[in-house]
Amino acid sequence: MRYFLVAVLIVIFAYALALVLQNGAELSVDLLFLQVPAMRLGLLLLLTLGLGIIVGLLLGVQVFRVFQTNWEIKRLRKDIDHLRKEQIHAAQLAAADAAAHARHEKTVLDIPSENKSPL
Repeated sequence: MRYFLVAVLIVIFAYALALVLQNGAELSVDLLFLQVPAMRLGLLLLLTLGLGIIVGLLLGVQVFRVFQTNWEIKRLRKDIDHLRKEQIHAAQLAAADAAAHARHEKTVLDIPSENKSPL
């Protein structure tokens, strides 16, 4: 994988170099805050492409972060629902156990102790 990425980077660099060399016409560029009297067209294309890639990556990271946060919220809500169901089930089991224990105590206490015959 590392060799593939190095090869892709070399191809992109070669393409960028060819783009600069093929577009040698000089232009004057006004960048709102800076004016360049003469810049090669190929270099201007590369700068524009690089700026577009950087802005696109930054926006993409922000959008992905929003999606990731939404996914995390949905996952946590599912976990909360699951834990609530487990808690309700455990409470129902405890209540049933307590009721059975109370019923058992009541029947044990209801046996009259007056009849002491061994038979």
